[in-house]
Amino acid sequence: MKALVIHGKQDLRAETWDTPEPGDDEVRVRIAWGGICGSDLHYYHEGANGAFVVREPLIPGHELSGTVDLDPSGALAAGTPVTFHPATFGECQPGLEQHPHLWPRGGYLGSASTTPHTQGGMSEYLVVKRRMIRTLPATLPLKRAALTEPLAVALHGIRIAGGVEGKRVLVCGSGPIGLLVAAAALAKGASEVTATDVCEGPLARARALGVHATVRIGEAEPAAEAFDVALECSGVPASIDVAIRAVRRAGVIAQIGMMGAGPQPLELATLIAKEIQLRGCFRFNDEVDEAIELLDRDARFDQVITHELAADDAVEAFTIAKDAQTSGKVLVRLWPE
Repeated sequence: MKALVIHGKQDLRAETWDTPEPGDDEVRVRIAWGGICGSDLHYYHEGANGAFVVREPLIPGHELSGTVDLDPSGALAAGTPVTFHPATFGECQPGLEQHPHLWPRGGYLGSASTTPHTQGGMSEYLVVKRRMIRTLPATLPLKRAALTEPLAVALHGIRIAGGVEGKRVLVCGSGPIGLLVAAAALAKGASEVTATDVCEGPLARARALGVHATVRIGEAEPAAEAFDVALECSGVPASIDVAIRAVRRAGVIAQIGMMGAGPQPLELATLIAKEIQLRGCFRFNDEVDEAIELLDRDARFDQVITHELAADDAVEAFTIAKDAQTSGKVLVRLWPE
């Protein structure tokens, strides 16, 4: 099979690998679309995602959709449209029984966090455990279905925040995750959604989704204490400070954007004085199923996708995806039959 393989910093190659054979309780899927995630960008452009360094050839990709190619059990017919829950859960710990995504020593498709690395799905075929498979409604296009994983991240953040129905919501950062968060907040009944960013391109895409207002940071700031909930999607300390100032007293900030390792400078005195709750968010638990339902009934999510490139143009795709002004979600079409 053909596969996109990262060997190190800015070293991405299209290679031929052996086509994997499914074992007991496994299914082989022919991949149609793969979305480029922030972690994929770090692996390609820097050769590492935080502390996770590419030490052996790595196939990236966990934002995926495709069709069943081979199910040895016969339960899933060839051609069945599917997506994935990309996590392999680790070891349950006391108090975490209902939070398998937080169990230590788990894995994730397309990740260098494990040795050997956990290969992803930017390839012609991918073999996964049956429990990772999610079948898709016939009415959901495979291209839109590739948004399932990042939309599940967005929905998990909204759940951690305590929901958004009837609330004034600030979305900090309008990159691909921020756009999905904003669209999800609108779909889930927020009374007002305001999006921020430092660039005009992402803000224009947020307006196209139907947010009520946008704020270009550096030129203006959201009104102080004007929001019930902030969903922070940039992972930038200055943006968290904007959220702290903008959220009302006793409001909630859900930190969806991943932070860099080490200490972070934040306006904690203001957070404390206002009794704001700052809640961490990590990947998702079972929100992937809700994401599929939402994608199936709401075509507005198509607008988050700004670029579609063939697998043979993957280097260009990874270059475009790094340009926040130009791109929202960039999808790679994996070698159609």
